[in-house]
Amino acid sequence: MKIVTTDFIEGAQHAEGIVVIIDVFRAFSVACYCLAQSPRQVIAVGEAEQALALKAKRPDTLLIGEREGKKLPGFDVGNSPTELASQALKNRYIAHTTHAGTQGLVNALKADKILTGALVNASATANYILSLNPTVVTLVRMGWKAEERTDEDDLCAEYLAHCLREEPVDTALLKARLLASPCASRFLDPAQPWNPESDLHFCLDIDRFDFAIEALPNTDGTVALRQVKP
Repeated sequence: MKIVTTDFIEGAQHAEGIVVIIDVFRAFSVACYCLAQSPRQVIAVGEAEQALALKAKRPDTLLIGEREGKKLPGFDVGNSPTELASQALKNRYIAHTTHAGTQGLVNALKADKILTGALVNASATANYILSLNPTVVTLVRMGWKAEERTDEDDLCAEYLAHCLREEPVDTALLKARLLASPCASRFLDPAQPWNPESDLHFCLDIDRFDFAIEALPNTDGTVALRQVKP
């Protein structure tokens, strides 16, 4: 198995094989917390207008979205697992858009299969990939706004690569490194209430979930997310 690591939207556009789009803080951690509650459908979209259009057609759709980390106007919740905790998601229709993660999904046009990447389901994702016995796996780190590398996405890619090689990882050390990282500071800043500290702990609950998430492109440019297991 060849493991390739790349970055941002350009990386997603050129990614081949089994492609994992990584966004730990917070898009694909949020996706796991959503799917764990058995919604009827989760759709990832690139543009906020697409999500609003989906809600116009189906008013009971829950809109999750952010830009610059802040909840988008007209949306129900921001890209926050803490905010999701107050929502009843079972059998709900959900549309999700973010500054980085969902942009990677909609741009991974050369992939044989697209998966989301986060620490909360990293082992499950690696196990699912191993069950497919792929020739190439591409890990795409989306970073901050799909423009800057971040510790959490870099370390998630490293963890996935170790798991794919069936090498041991000290997850306690991994978590400690991220808690001390400058990338975690926004969750500890009282001036940024849209980044609650609880989100940090939700996103660093390593291997909480036992499923991977497959992203299935639709003809309208949106992407449906679903749980998959080996």
